[in-house]
Amino acid sequence: MNKVILMGRLTRDPEFRLTANNTPVANFTLAVNRRFKRENDQDADFIPIVAWSRLAEFSKNYLKKGRQVVVIGRLQLRTWDDEANRRHYITEVVAEEIYFAEPKPKDVPVDSEAEVKEDVVLPELDEEILESDLEDFFEEDSKLPTKSDDIDEGIEDDLPF
Repeated sequence: MNKVILMGRLTRDPEFRLTANNTPVANFTLAVNRRFKRENDQDADFIPIVAWSRLAEFSKNYLKKGRQVVVIGRLQLRTWDDEANRRHYITEVVAEEIYFAEPKPKDVPVDSEAEVKEDVVLPELDEEILESDLEDFFEEDSKLPTKSDDIDEGIEDDLPF
């Protein structure tokens, strides 16, 4: 199984282009913090990400430098030879899903022309709604179902427990 799940911040705005077949592709680098830091070692790994088609369009429209995202995808290893006949190797993550890992910054204007695909992005949470839902969740409320709501009184007496 080849599955990668990363959470980190974009080190730069995505680089967007179209292939010769007009397929959208976006490349960006994700800075992923390490859990533990060894002496004289960097705090993060910088992982190259490639997104194709709808995810490339999404990346171009909504991802910006510094934005924290979750990328789910697969690891891909590629090699190629340049003009000087030198062999190059790259390991990258091909994005299959991209999610925001933090609320949208308040100072960022919404691009009215761009369309958000529901299956690509998690909806952003409204903190006021979330707080009221949590308060309701923890309240002892008579609206919650009880055993007597679900079981006839005659049957409840016959239960062995």
